[in-house]
Parts: sequence; structure tokens; C-alpha cells
Amino acid sequence: MRGDAGFRANAVNWKLRIKQSWKGAAIGALLTAALGLSLLLVDFPLGENLIHLSYDLPFRFRRSGPVPKEVVLVYLDDDSFRNLGQPYVGPWDRGLYARLVDRLTAEKARAVAFDIVFSDPNKDFSEGDERFARAIKANGRVLLAGDYVPAAEGDYTLIRGLPAFYDAAAGCGFVQMTPDQDYEVRRPYHVPTGKFDDDRQSSLSWKLANLAGAQSAKDQQQRYLKRWNNYYGPPGEIPNVSFELALETNSFCPAGYFANKVVLVGSSLKTLAANQRKDELRTPYTRLGFCPAVDVHATQTLNLLRGDWLTRTTRPIEILLLLMAGAIFGFGLSLFRPLPALIWAAGGGTLAAMLAQFFFQNQRHWFPWMITVAAQIPLALLWSVVFNSVQLYVQNQLYEHSLRMYLPPKLVKKFSNDRNLLKPGAEKQVLTLLFSDIADFTSISEGMDPDHLASLMNAYFQAVVGSCIHKTDGTVVKYIGDAIFAFWNAPERQADHALRACEAALHFRKMNGREIQGHRLQTRIGLHTGEVNVGNFGSEERVDYTALGENVNLASRLEGLNKFLGTECLISGQTNAQLGGRLVTRALGSFRLKGFESLVEVYELVGWPEPAQETGGWLEAFAGALRNYEGRDLELARMGFQQVLATRPEDGPALFYLRQIEERAKEAAPDKWATFTVLKEK
Repeated sequence: MRGDAGFRANAVNWKLRIKQSWKGAAIGALLTAALGLSLLLVDFPLGENLIHLSYDLPFRFRRSGPVPKEVVLVYLDDDSFRNLGQPYVGPWDRGLYARLVDRLTAEKARAVAFDIVFSDPNKDFSEGDERFARAIKANGRVLLAGDYVPAAEGDYTLIRGLPAFYDAAAGCGFVQMTPDQDYEVRRPYHVPTGKFDDDRQSSLSWKLANLAGAQSAKDQQQRYLKRWNNYYGPPGEIPNVSFELALETNSFCPAGYFANKVVLVGSSLKTLAANQRKDELRTPYTRLGFCPAVDVHATQTLNLLRGDWLTRTTRPIEILLLLMAGAIFGFGLSLFRPLPALIWAAGGGTLAAMLAQFFFQNQRHWFPWMITVAAQIPLALLWSVVFNSVQLYVQNQLYEHSLRMYLPPKLVKKFSNDRNLLKPGAEKQVLTLLFSDIADFTSISEGMDPDHLASLMNAYFQAVVGSCIHKTDGTVVKYIGDAIFAFWNAPERQADHALRACEAALHFRKMNGREIQGHRLQTRIGLHTGEVNVGNFGSEERVDYTALGENVNLASRLEGLNKFLGTECLISGQTNAQLGGRLVTRALGSFRLKGFESLVEVYELVGWPEPAQETGGWLEAFAGALRNYEGRDLELARMGFQQVLATRPEDGPALFYLRQIEERAKEAAPDKWATFTVLKEK
């Protein structure tokens, strides 16, 4: 049961939080979604970099797999240039290429491709050119590179080299790449749909995979698919050998090394004298360096041979994912304060990265997840901090404004950072409670213009709350028409709460002599000290800080008793007992008030202590008359009350008791009448 109650409480809290914050959260969702879509759809450098990182980063954390064995690279490296005595600039002796092809033919290599455009004859070694052409033709499975260049009227053409070589070869493929601005090649050259239906105009890797028997390269329409390179590791991961070592068998390149292998021949990284980087590109494993272009061709060929290239989500799905991410993070984080929002943001980013890695690792699929992790989530977090900071500031201002309605200024600052006052629930506490009422308010307001009446009441409340209740650190609970309900000893504990309440009542009395917007308003006060339930009461959506209990009703009844006794401020015996003689009061007898079975001792609050002679003896005379009244000696009581009137002709309690004596004298058994007063009206 307790768990169910906790669940319901949390559900209520979330319901209120969403209700209070949904507009700001919706703005956060829109901003986050808009950022994601703009980075995806608009050509921004930031968006492009995040998309690239979405592709690159999973390679760094991928579990290493078996090294692909289907392809072997033969590098024209520095050792080959130097040891074979070949020029860094200019064509080699093609007889060396012929020796390599002859060995590949002898060992029955599966297919051979040269990432070299043989554009010029070698006049110094023409015999080598002839030998190379014969070796190509004898092998029958050699591909050569060509340049794919734009031609007139938006068309394209494939520029091949020397006819002697290309006529003998099994085919020619273009070697152009599509590197991004960071020089990284992430996908094969994409052939525009409808262009080059002639199989002769295909990329070198496509032609090589086709020649090697890859099923994925049999259908020429497959050239139009958008594939993404699936790199197997850093440069050197694919088996490779120096060109000079590949010319003959040795410990590095033993007999049969090329058997049933697909062989690619090309330059390695920048050589000592060849300073151009046209054959050097970047991969996800070489962000700070370069790798040979022939490595990229080998990777693309292997992807086709093995059918393990990468795919990317379609644009509609990516748009949907970014919209969902914007809604989840933009809306969700706005509901949390900064620290929980930061934790959820970190968790959400981690989850997105793990999902991206899972699909990459197991499905060979990637999507622009870094837009969410590095752009959408930070924006959602920033919006959450800004929105909640503004909302908290506004709530604090409203909270302080609400506190000013209840508390005096010096207590507002004390409780402004204490949100316990907002928590639902109450506790038992002894308070001194005050109810006020304006005498003859109905007559005063009758016929008055509503705007004038509202202005009058605002001016009245402004004057009496600040000068009377807040001046003594009282708490204003509510305004009820022209009445005020206030108490002392909550929310701040006050040892002298009864004295403070009585001092507030005396300040009210001073206000009775002042004119407010042309009116002299006389306030009547009722004070009582007793135990009540004090705290927040109300519904799930709205609560009021107030006090409940029969003692609250008793304070209200005391205020109403003023109009019967002709007094301005009445206090209960409990309140009087708390004063300890620090203020002047006079006992007015016992009363049975409407709705209460027990008798209530009622006192009038007279004022601050004064010299005894200034009272003119009327307090003593009234006390003696009251004792005679309660002793059923009506004649002596009449004389005593009349003595009070001689000094105070308008004394309300004396006049009240003289009327009571007249009523008692008419009773059949005057010795049996009650010595207390029963009131049947409020």
C-alpha cells in the first residue's frame, strides 16, 4: 500500500511538472528537432563534420575481425624505387611489371589490377613495353586504370593510356575517388543513374570484383547503389608486399603467395622525391595521416567480394529519427533541473552511441547519430538549464510575492529558499489566531461604485496589513470579503505569539481613527490561542497555507461577539493567560457561543499598561459589578455598571450587562438563572 501511495504521489508530481512546463518543453523539442534537421539537410560545416564523425567513430571501437586474405597489395614503395633504380618522376621500365605479371600468371592469381595510368611510352625501355603488353595478354585477367573526366555538354569520358597495354588487358576501370573535404574516402565513386550503361565505363574496384567473380558485381545496375566503404583496419591490415620482393620468390614472398589472390599494384605513401599527394587519401583509421589510394581500391574490392560494405539509413528515416530525438531530449530534459538533466543527457548520449555501435558492428549499418549526441543533446541540455533557470527565477519571484501576501518582509527573505511551505500536509501547532471585520461594512458599501469599493478595500488592506499584522511578524492567511484571517507562531515559531497578536490588535485600534479615502473604517478584532492543524490544504493543483480546527472557529466567534458587547477587540481566556499581565485587559464574563458547548472566558483588550489613576477607577468598578452579576446580586450589579457609565458613558460591556439585568429581573426564578451568557447568533 505504501508503494502504491508513493507511485501515485510521483505520478501526481510528474503530472504537475508537465502541466507547469509543457510550453517551455515543447519549445525545447522544436529547437532541438529544428537543429537536427538543419544540420542534416542544410550544407553546414558543422553538420557535415558530425555526419562524418558518425561514420568514422564506430571504426575506432569495433572489435577486430579476421584479416581479409582474398586481396594482396603490391606497393611501389621507396625500397622499390631505390633498389630497382627506377625514376621517381617518369615511367618505369615496364619489363619489371612484365616480370610481376608473369609470376602472377604462373601462380594463377585470381585477378590483377594496376592502379597506374600508363599514359606515355618509355622510349628508353621500349622492349619492356612490349614484354609488358605480352604478359598482360598472356595472363588474360589484368585490369588497367583510366581517368574518368568530364567532356562537352555535361557528358563524361574515360581516358585510357597506351593502346598496346589496354587492348591486351581484360578491361579498364576509372580510378577516381570521391573524397570529402577532409580528404577521407567514405564511399565508392557514385555513378549517376542512367550514365555509362556501357560496362567498359566502371570503376577499377567494380571491374576487379566482377573479374574476380563477385556476385554483387555481376548486375551492372548494382553500380547505382549507394554503398559505404567498410574499412578493415589501418594501413597495412590488408596483406601487402614491396614490389621488388614480389618479383621473385623469397622468405617474404614465397612460392604460391599469390595463388588464387586478387592482386592490386600501386604506389605506397608519399615517396622521398615524389612530393605530390594525389595518390594519398584518408580513412577512419588515418584521421591525422594518409594512406595509399590503392588501399582504398582494395577495400572497395573486398567489400564487393565479401558483400560486407556499409549501408546508411534512408533520408526519410533519418529525418524521423532526428525528429524523435528532438522530441525526446528537447522535451524530456526541460522537465529536469540542471544536475538531473545533465545525468539524463549523458545517459542518453551514451545510449545513442551504444546503439550506433551495435548497428555498425552487427548490421554494418550507420546513421548520423553524432548530430543527436554532439548537437541535439547539448542544445536540449542548454535549453533545459536556461528554461529551468528562468522558470525557477519566475517561481521564486512568484513565491516571494506569495510570501509577501502572508508574511512580513523580514520573514520573506528567511523563507524564500525554504520550499517546505509548499509541501502539502499539516501539523498540530498552538497558534494565536486573529479574525477582523469592518463594523457596518454593509451600510458603507451599499450603493458604492464597484471600482471605488475595490480601491477602498485595497487601500484598507494595504494599510492595516503592513502597519498592524506584518509589523508584529504575523502571517496573513486570507482575505474574506472585508475580513482578515491571520495567525502568529507559524511558520516561524514565536514564544510571545499571543503578545504579538494583541499588539497587532492595538495597532488596528490606532488605525480606526485614520481616514482612508474619505472613510473612517472601524475594525473589530477577535483573538484566541489554541491548537490547530496548520499547513497546506487543497487539491492536487492548488493548495493554501492555512489553519483548520474548532479553535479557528472560536476566534471567528469572538470577533462576532464584539457587535453584541459594543467592543473593538475581544480575546479568549487562553490568550489572556499568555499575556502574563503585560497588557491591560478586563474580564467580560463567560459566554456560550454558537456552535460550542463549553463556556468561553472572554476578555476585552484595553491597551498598554498605564498609571492606575488614569483609568478613573472604571476597570475596578466593572470588575466588581461583574462579580455581583455572577453572584446573582442584580441590584448591586446594576449600581456597579451604572458607576462605569458615569465615567464611560458609551461603555459597551456595561450597557450590555444592564440589558441582561433587565432580562433577568423578568424571570420567574431569578435565583436560578445562569451566570453566563448564551449567544444563539454568530
